[in-house]
Amino acid sequence: MNPLRKLQTFGQSVWLDFIRRKILEDGTLQKYITDDGISGMTSNPSIFEQAIAESDDYTSAIRFLARTGRSPEEIYQILTVEDVQKAADILRPVYDSTNGVDGYVSIEVDPRLAYDTGGTVEDARRLWTEVNRPNVMIKVPSTKEGLPAIKTLLVEGINVNVTLLFSINRYREVAQTYIEALEERQKLGLPVDGLASVASFFVSRIDTLIDAMLDHHPCEEARALKGQIAVAAAKTAYGEYLEIFHGDRFEALKQAGARPQRLLWASTSTKNPAYSDVKYVDALIGPETVTTIPVKTLNAYRDHGNPAPRLERGIDEARATLAKLGDLQIDFEAAMQQLEDEGVQKFIKAFDRLMETLVAARREALMGK
Repeated sequence: MNPLRKLQTFGQSVWLDFIRRKILEDGTLQKYITDDGISGMTSNPSIFEQAIAESDDYTSAIRFLARTGRSPEEIYQILTVEDVQKAADILRPVYDSTNGVDGYVSIEVDPRLAYDTGGTVEDARRLWTEVNRPNVMIKVPSTKEGLPAIKTLLVEGINVNVTLLFSINRYREVAQTYIEALEERQKLGLPVDGLASVASFFVSRIDTLIDAMLDHHPCEEARALKGQIAVAAAKTAYGEYLEIFHGDRFEALKQAGARPQRLLWASTSTKNPAYSDVKYVDALIGPETVTTIPVKTLNAYRDHGNPAPRLERGIDEARATLAKLGDLQIDFEAAMQQLEDEGVQKFIKAFDRLMETLVAARREALMGK
C-alpha cells in the first residue's frame, strides 16, 4: 500500500502544504487526491510568495490586473483568493464525502496584523466572504492578540486554522478558546455541528532552535537530547488534546454535534540533513490528527515512509524529555515564544518580498513589457 494512504488507516488525514496555480489547472492536485489520498491543502504567505515570484503561472493574470488599474495588494488578494477557490472546488468532493471532516483549503490573514486583534478579525471576515466556500479555513496566528480574534471568528461561524503554534501552554489556551467559542455559540442558540478548526503545531523548527542550544550547552549530556525535543513537544501537546477533547467539558458539546479541534502537524519537512527526511511524519502518526506535508516530503514519504501508530506511544516519556530541558536551565516556553516571534517576522518578510515582486511586475505590465 502507498505509505501516504496507509497513514489514513491510523486515523490521520494528509494535507498538502503547498499551493500553486499550475497544479490546480493541470490535474496534479486531483492526482494527489486520487493516488495519495490528499484530503486538504494549506498555504501561507511564504508559499504564495514562492509561487508567484518563482513561477510563470501568474504572469498573464498579473499583466491583466495591472492594466485594469489594480494595486499590488489588490492583485495579491485577487490571485490568492482565486487559487483558494479553485483548490476548494477540487477538494469539495472530499469535504462532502467526509461530512465536513476534511476537504479544506487554508488561507492566511495579512501577516502584518498578527498583533492587531481587530484588524485580524476584519481581514478574516473579508477573506471568508470573498472566497465564499464552506470548505475554507482562515489561518490566524496564535499570538496573544490572535486568541480573542480566533474566538470572535469561531463564534461567528468562520472556520479557523490556528497557526504558528509552538508552545504547550499556548496550545492549551488555543484549545480552551475553541471550546469557549462553541459554548458561546450554544448560548446564542447557534449550531455547533458545522464548525471546523485545526490547531497547527509547528514541529521541525523546534529542533532547529533547541538543537543549537544543546550544541552550545556546557553540559555534555545535553547533546543526547538533540533531535528529540520537537517530537516530545508534539506528543506532549497530543496528550493535552486527549485530556481536553476526551474530557467531560467537551463531551456535552460533542453530544450537540461539535467536532474536536484536531491537532495539525506543520513544518514537517526535515531541516537537519543528518535526520531522516521523513522523521517528523513517521513519528507523529495517530488518530484524530492531520499532517500537512510539502511536496518534497510528500514524494519522500510515498517512496520510503514507514507508517505505524507511534503518536500515542510514550506520551509520559515525552513529557519527561521536555522536563530535562529545565534541568539544563533551558526555558522551553521562552524558546517557543522566540519561534513564534520569528515565525511572524518570516511571514511578514515573505509578504513584503511578494509586494516588491508585484510592484515590479505591475510596472513592467504598464510599460508594455
